[in-house]
Amino acid sequence: MAMNGPITQVEALAVLPLGEGEVARFFAASRFGGIDCLRATFVHHAYAPHIHDTYAIGNIEAGCETWNARGRRHFAGPGDLVFNNPLDVHDGAPANGGYSYRMTYPGVDFIRLVAGSVTGQAVNDTPFFREAVVHDPEGARLFAAAHTALEQNQDGLAGEELLLRAYGRMLVLHADLREEPLGREAGPVARVRSLIEARYCEDLRLDDLAAAAGLSTHHLIRAFRREIGLTPHAYVIDVRVRRAQDSLKNGTAPAEAAAATGFADQAHLTRAFKARLGVTPGAYRRSVSE
Repeated sequence: MAMNGPITQVEALAVLPLGEGEVARFFAASRFGGIDCLRATFVHHAYAPHIHDTYAIGNIEAGCETWNARGRRHFAGPGDLVFNNPLDVHDGAPANGGYSYRMTYPGVDFIRLVAGSVTGQAVNDTPFFREAVVHDPEGARLFAAAHTALEQNQDGLAGEELLLRAYGRMLVLHADLREEPLGREAGPVARVRSLIEARYCEDLRLDDLAAAAGLSTHHLIRAFRREIGLTPHAYVIDVRVRRAQDSLKNGTAPAEAAAATGFADQAHLTRAFKARLGVTPGAYRRSVSE
């Protein structure tokens, strides 16, 4: 049965109980005003036709989903991005044994803000994703990384930067927005680099970094990567690893070094440290003390 009026995804899911082997977890992206996010696996669960005031943007991680929207039946699998524009009537059901997916439900005003950051000018129209499903493995990978970072909620800047990168890419490639030209931004990038070097252990926000640069968030990410070779978040992690390395040389325990340099915990430091130096913090500390 179709539902009357726009509803939330929580309401759409609540119509039928989950069956054996099915999982649905909602969480909010707090840095974005509480955007609803969903990670789910469905084997039998089918949505009734419904609409949202928000967008529904996500990716399929495994299996196959099928749904009706915009007068057609669609199928999506791994490597695909799915888009429901606001007020698109749609349903949803498993195909060929079920599927797992990750979804976000950003509001129109928020997507307009992201679109403005991408284009470099105010966007008053409602951005329109022209297709309900597109095969975009790189976009799906980037979105999944963003969604996972938001769900784990260990590193606020990571989730923030990744989601804005994912949405920005989608708007350019799949909603026909023209990206603001990228020039040389050595001065603004240098200011942000100095800010990060001074405040690396803080819970930095991309909006604050962009304000320091005098650039939009989207433009800052692109300009910083062009000038430095890393995104702002990657540079923050790089600085933290270097400062942790200094502490370990002085005999500081890995857990204490992690806490002092802004990592969520020792495991967070270990992953970042090993990815950059090839050894764990503990092994590094032992090697320099011998």
